[in-house]
Amino acid sequence: MVNRVELVAYCDELLGISAFKDYCPNGLQVEGKCTIKKIISGVTASQALIDAAIESQADLLLVHHGFFWKGENMVLTGIKKKRLRSILTHDMNLLAYHLPLDAHKKLGNNILLAQKLGISVEGFFADYEIAVRGKIKNQTGNDFKQLLSKTLHREPLHIEAERTISRVALCTGAAQSYIEEAIEQGVDAFISGEVSENTWHIAKENKLHYFAAGHHATERYGVKALAEHLANHFGLEHEFIDIFNPI
Repeated sequence: MVNRVELVAYCDELLGISAFKDYCPNGLQVEGKCTIKKIISGVTASQALIDAAIESQADLLLVHHGFFWKGENMVLTGIKKKRLRSILTHDMNLLAYHLPLDAHKKLGNNILLAQKLGISVEGFFADYEIAVRGKIKNQTGNDFKQLLSKTLHREPLHIEAERTISRVALCTGAAQSYIEEAIEQGVDAFISGEVSENTWHIAKENKLHYFAAGHHATERYGVKALAEHLANHFGLEHEFIDIFNPI
């Protein structure tokens, strides 16, 4: 077991949260019990994940997508009230890390996805060097699509180009706006989680393969790796719960 204050301070320093200007608060979002024995991790603090964490008698729910996003309505009504009431009633801590967990060079979503896809990482780009650039064994667009499908258990949307793929860039989640920065990196393909209407035209006109592989699917790895690291470091129980989300 570990004291909450010690665990949160360790996480904040490990992920270097002070260096990030984010869309939400990083770190402890809801305070619960002082002593932590069991962590439940998951991508998003949805009601389904909260309920699963309560059922598992977790002291800490660790997520990538937490609460209190910039620009959202601040009143506690509807699903926000229900979610917070569930967490507070069961005295459970909610710990969330967004951009710091995307960008971390060992535990981050982007570096871990690159490793799972067999990408030999050569560098980083975009805000906070959050995106990854590297090389893979030369292959067709369809072959790489099959690799993504097998790895993520989800078929990606593929905007096709005629070129083969050996140079790749990726940025998980809603990072389709980085497509032009990816093109500047001289890659054959860019992988992200989501896609916008103009992504089609930018990819087609630049003869670039683009893969929208799913926001949730591409961001399952960082929070799980962080929780496993904490469990090993502090001697805690941990379980990752993957709540289905096809987006």
